[in-house]
Amino acid sequence: MSNRTNVPEAKSAMDRFKYEVASEIGVPLKEGYNGDLTSRQNGSVGGNMVRKMIEAQERAMANQR
Repeated sequence: MSNRTNVPEAKSAMDRFKYEVASEIGVPLKEGYNGDLTSRQNGSVGGNMVRKMIEAQERAMANQR
């Protein structure tokens, strides 16, 4: 799997979102090297990002009705 953003214009917003989610769940994510974090910590950031994106999309779809 690549670590690319499908919409290049959204890269900075996705990065801000990533750090926001990490902060919310207490993962000390920093810019640059994060090899000192566990796979579980890194995975929890990604998993929570996906959860929040799905939740936002579900809300948007519900509001369209």
